[in-house]
Amino acid sequence: MRQYTGNRVGLAVVGGTLASLGIYAWLRGHDRFFDLPPNARVLPAHTTRSLSEEPWPLWGLALGLLLLSLVSLRWLLLCLGWGRRGAHNGTGTAMLFVGLKGVDGLSRTGVRVGEDALRITLTCPSAADVGAVVNKLDQDIVGRIRREIRDDEAGTVVRLHVRR
Repeated sequence: MRQYTGNRVGLAVVGGTLASLGIYAWLRGHDRFFDLPPNARVLPAHTTRSLSEEPWPLWGLALGLLLLSLVSLRWLLLCLGWGRRGAHNGTGTAMLFVGLKGVDGLSRTGVRVGEDALRITLTCPSAADVGAVVNKLDQDIVGRIRREIRDDEAGTVVRLHVRR
């Protein structure tokens, strides 16, 4: 199984940032941050003066943070599986691998069972004989998977991607 390191790195970065901001706020609130007085300003005086004269950079920062939060929300929803059609089926995936056991380098292979059809995805290397793979899928494998998982009349969408 492929590990989702991108998700883990993203969560680690977000978690580390939030934890450091929380520690900073706690230290400032309890007067334990480098002997600063509790009423000390966070920003230097010239920065405060320029922001009070021209407030547009703060609106730009707010817009940027809003866009960042929407992108983060989309990322989290996709990680949860929202928007995908159908549910993953391990039996179908195993049958697909058994049927294509002569093809080396298969990846991102999966079978999803939807309300209206089966969805089979398959990625094979460029060195594979794509014609033979398509013939195996068309003649034997898709029919077996369809009979095992759903009725034989169910529609099936097969997506075959060839890596470069």
